[in-house]
Amino acid sequence: MDKKAIYQQTQKVEAELVKLQNTVFALQTIDFQKHRSNYEELSTEAAYKAERLACQLRKLVYITDFTGESDYLKHAAEAQGIHISLENGILSVTLPALFPKRKLRSNTAFLHDPLNYALHEFVKEQSFPLYRDCIICFIQVYDKSLSRKRIRDYDNLEFKQILDVISTHALIDDSGQFCDIHHMTELGAEDHTVIHIMEKSAFPKWLADHETAIKNISDNS
Repeated sequence: MDKKAIYQQTQKVEAELVKLQNTVFALQTIDFQKHRSNYEELSTEAAYKAERLACQLRKLVYITDFTGESDYLKHAAEAQGIHISLENGILSVTLPALFPKRKLRSNTAFLHDPLNYALHEFVKEQSFPLYRDCIICFIQVYDKSLSRKRIRDYDNLEFKQILDVISTHALIDDSGQFCDIHHMTELGAEDHTVIHIMEKSAFPKWLADHETAIKNISDNS
């Protein structure tokens, strides 16, 4: 164990925590109605700072000869709300947040290791062939209690980093030769992202069934 390395890492954590506290304080004092764009910038900055803080704390755990990495990542995936399922040949991955804008300094690194671990463990337990002629459907679910002005253009969102992790475990390759991308936007109880992967032949029926289910939920709410 390197005492100096541990101290240096704790200093980074402390500095990042102070920055996060300052940003949260700024959010508490801003006039949302008058400075909507500033609020969006500050809230996004706070989220990214929190993500970096999680990554730095993870490094603090790993800096020793840590033997419980798998158990740690298992709990990290559970804490973040990562959920993976396979039904009728359709692989579904639920992530705890919306994807960030490309034009902003995006950092989804806090998701990479837990997601990679969760997929690795899932694939070990659920034997299925890699998808080679598939549709990857990204669904951005926005909290219906908040303003719909939050809904973003698909080409402004950063999908590649998460897709790279998923493709390692589930796809032959994520090039256009082997898969197509489909995007959807929905309203729900809270912000989150769902990714469905299926063979192209299964997509028309899945899409029809999914749209019917969404309509029924909307009609009954």
